[in-house]
Amino acid sequence: MHVFWHQRDLRIPDNRGLTAAAADEEVLPVYVLDTDLLSKVGKRQRAFLLAGVRALKQAYRDHGGYLLVRKGSAVEVLSDVVDEYDADRVYYNEHYRPARRNRQRRVDGELPTKSLTDLVLVDPAGLDSRYQNHSRFYDDWQAHHKLPPVGRPEGDSLVDVSDSTTAPSIKTDIDLPTPGYEGARQRYDDFLTGGIETYNDTRDDMRAAVERPSSAVSRMSPYLAAGMIGIREMWRDASDRHTEATGDAQRNIQKYRYELSWREQSYHLLYHNPTLLSENYKSFPNRIEWENDEDNFEAWKRGETGYPFIDAGMRQLEREGYIHNRPRQNVASFLTKHLLVDWREGARHFRKRLVDHDPANNAASWQWTASTGTDSVDVRIFDPVAQMSKYDSGADYVTEYVPELRDVPANKIVDWPTLSDGEREDLAPNYYHPIVDRNAAYERAQRVFETALGKR
Repeated sequence: MHVFWHQRDLRIPDNRGLTAAAADEEVLPVYVLDTDLLSKVGKRQRAFLLAGVRALKQAYRDHGGYLLVRKGSAVEVLSDVVDEYDADRVYYNEHYRPARRNRQRRVDGELPTKSLTDLVLVDPAGLDSRYQNHSRFYDDWQAHHKLPPVGRPEGDSLVDVSDSTTAPSIKTDIDLPTPGYEGARQRYDDFLTGGIETYNDTRDDMRAAVERPSSAVSRMSPYLAAGMIGIREMWRDASDRHTEATGDAQRNIQKYRYELSWREQSYHLLYHNPTLLSENYKSFPNRIEWENDEDNFEAWKRGETGYPFIDAGMRQLEREGYIHNRPRQNVASFLTKHLLVDWREGARHFRKRLVDHDPANNAASWQWTASTGTDSVDVRIFDPVAQMSKYDSGADYVTEYVPELRDVPANKIVDWPTLSDGEREDLAPNYYHPIVDRNAAYERAQRVFETALGKR
């Protein structure tokens, strides 16, 4: 008999480790409630993950098996299960966050184990250790074979045990996505039917993000971060649609497939650079002179910066535990460039508040935006006024999340940081004045990063 150790792979279908464990032996699936590890996950995401464990337990029951849920450290729990059920080996899928790697190593040191690559389409070990930018990574990654999804084990391959212990329920201040594989599959099916063929045309359209949030983008990030659906399954379905499509539809689908490669690179970076979560990826000859003003940081978190596009993004985060990708990039750039707050502070806040927090994506994306990571541009600074003018000129997104501005003409909302204090007071006395000057903050950021890079 084999044991399969579920971590952030809360599904039965397209689970390589589980399928391998069940290939020639009965398999007993186990989820370890490691409170130390779970305490490092934000409350909102922790609630979603534990709801996913409960959904997984029910899915096993429906499939003729059981999921053991045990509380404690992984090495102690798995050792006890192996002894209790006289198991031969523990199978698991490899995860790359340092804390999970350490936990996996401790289990490897105590028990016979077998690990598989499941989290990504291409094993990071099979690629070069460093790439100058995403284009170089993508060319290499694209040339590698992508494994197809694997099916679910037969019901008779699951050990027949009975265990009523399940994961606890946590109350949250937001509505969570429907947990589990079935919720993920329904969300993806809806996108494949009503969104993927227009994805490239709508992904940055903030009006569409408000009016058609379920089709403008896929909103699959919470499910991928929790492992409630397999990346191979998603890649196969998108690729099948790409093969069948023509013209603009094919172009739009290809963009979605391309965007999945950014997730792959994030895990590649974390695999080869375990310090990615806490240290600059790029080496600087001089120190970055972060300001780290606490009042500015708090205003940013509350969505009270006086920059409408930034405030809308931060308020969406508070309301939904999610931020659309375009404002997500902008709020990160504004914090690290216009406010000169260390990217690690922003990444930490995202970890606490996002339902779709993914350690690799979060760190790699923050570092890319902060100009400390992999980017072909030395100093990238998003102008929040120009960005709103381009992507939310009608202020549809901003007024959805910033009600103080709903009676203000859209063009004035776009130009808000450039208006005089008097005009702002007349237009929306209950909204905020900019906490930093747009041009001065931009120039200061340029100066600070060029100095750090040794260009001044």
